[in-house]
Amino acid sequence: MKKYLVVIEKAKGNYAAFSPDVLGCIATGSTVEETTKEMKEALQFHIESLDAVPEPKGISRHIADGIFNKDEVAEEYFITEVEVFIPHHA
Repeated sequence: MKKYLVVIEKAKGNYAAFSPDVLGCIATGSTVEETTKEMKEALQFHIESLDAVPEPKGISRHIADGIFNKDEVAEEYFITEVEVFIPHHA
């Protein structure tokens, strides 16, 4: 199991999520809770399809790198970590 940072942004009428550790993996939902659940499932599916599993940096490293000072992050956002099972073949 590995914990990946997830950024959940408030959008018009829903929420959208991404992980800066796993580029290209996104999810949406109508609530923060639903979006978190959908993102966990998306990360699991995405990671299972990769040849090399990306190492999570953790929240403190991303904050130090300035991920939340960039224009790409919405004005209103939430951060969390989700735990993902890493298959042995990956």
